[in-house]
Amino acid sequence: MKVLFRMPLRLYNTMSGKVEEFQTIADNEVRMYACGPTVYDYGHIGNFRTFVAVDILQRYLRQSGFRLRYVMNITDVDDKIIRNSASAGVSVKQYTVKFEKAFLEDSATLNIEQPILVRATEHIEEMAQFIAKLEKAGYAYRAEDGSYYFRIAKFPGYGKLSKKDFAGMEDGARVDVDEYEKDSARDFALWKAPKPGEASWDTSIGPGRPGWHIECSVMSMAELGESFDLHAGGEDLIFPHHENEIAQSESLTGKPFAHFWFHSRFLLVEGEKMSKSLGNFFTLRDLVLKGHKPSSIRFLLASVPYRHQLNFTVDGLKQAAVSVERLRNFQQRLLNGQFPADGSQAGIDLAQETSQRLRAGMDDDLNTAQAQAAIFDMVRKANVAIDAGQLGKNDATALLAVLDQFDSLFAVLKDDDAPKIKCIVEWAQAEGRAGEISKELLEAFSSQPASDGDIQEKIAAIEAARRGRDFKTSDAIRAELAAVGIAVEITKDGVRWKRK
Repeated sequence: MKVLFRMPLRLYNTMSGKVEEFQTIADNEVRMYACGPTVYDYGHIGNFRTFVAVDILQRYLRQSGFRLRYVMNITDVDDKIIRNSASAGVSVKQYTVKFEKAFLEDSATLNIEQPILVRATEHIEEMAQFIAKLEKAGYAYRAEDGSYYFRIAKFPGYGKLSKKDFAGMEDGARVDVDEYEKDSARDFALWKAPKPGEASWDTSIGPGRPGWHIECSVMSMAELGESFDLHAGGEDLIFPHHENEIAQSESLTGKPFAHFWFHSRFLLVEGEKMSKSLGNFFTLRDLVLKGHKPSSIRFLLASVPYRHQLNFTVDGLKQAAVSVERLRNFQQRLLNGQFPADGSQAGIDLAQETSQRLRAGMDDDLNTAQAQAAIFDMVRKANVAIDAGQLGKNDATALLAVLDQFDSLFAVLKDDDAPKIKCIVEWAQAEGRAGEISKELLEAFSSQPASDGDIQEKIAAIEAARRGRDFKTSDAIRAELAAVGIAVEITKDGVRWKRK
């Protein structure tokens, strides 16, 4: 077989504006930080496109043999949270705990592995001390009301990440909101003095609360050091958030804040920008209640490489569901098929070739589309070989190993959709949103076997009944499975099943 030359992992670095070989500061160790959710509401699918992309990145780094310390922040204090918690008449903690819990549940629903989590409200005094050091160094100043601002004119490199030219910026102009015009360069708030009725914290620099940007600088450096390997997030964070992180961090340390910057593109929904006014704004829970499986959603979110815009469509979700079932059915065929002890070696060769193609695609700036194409080419060729009786047990074992390699990144093969759907259905019912549960979902959910394990038990019962020549019982179980979309085939090699 042809052996492909193994290239090093190459990633697009937003700072340099080009694809580069990924190199670590310390040998074989990656210190990685990702901007997590601001927990003021349920996460939408645009958010989760980024979180899935970052999850695949960290999975691939581990699969590639790197030791990884992966940290993600939870922003549990910012303008939206302060405003919404005050409107709801509850504390910031009471308000955010609900949506942090929902984010972690939704992440688990999409098989996103949980990183080390750090919360802004647990580092308030550290932020205050960081700001005091910036003031002492001349990079920050205190306003009359007790707020602190970063003086961007003191940082010549401002704009180097976003590639914006701020030569004509107005010196001393200030902005005290967390989100502002994407082309506006003004001194940004590091610390906000308390306003009547707002939550605040008593600190060494006085009462108030941190600005959004200072939170990530302090938390990432506390967990990963003054200079670390990789910073990830969505493309909407490049400016001003990440630009401001760089300015305040490097002003204090004199070191590169992060060596690689990884940013995921936005997605479109049915060809348009997602917005509530267009009626195409979906949370993960919205999609599940409409009858879409979590595995299909994850597969579709991962199907287009992270630096390309993804058009998220209902047809795409339907095709993703077909693709996932094809992979699951192929895995079951390998696990349950009756293969001779000696094969043709064709399966082993195909497995090796596919493994190399998969890695080559992922090494090429995480080209998930190439990786998926490689695995489906393998499925097609292997099914032809199995039908021709050309594969043996060793071939099947080798092919299963490549499926495991693929799934350690894409995480869609385990048939665990039903219990996840059940949890979201129960949440909707408890929240008074039962009317949003699709009729098809309720019907399918009430009758569908919960997992592959349930199906395998019934397959075993069919085999036992046939060995006892109890064909009436065998046929009854087959009919029961057929009613919930499971086709059972009796072949000379044994009993096989697949989803219709």
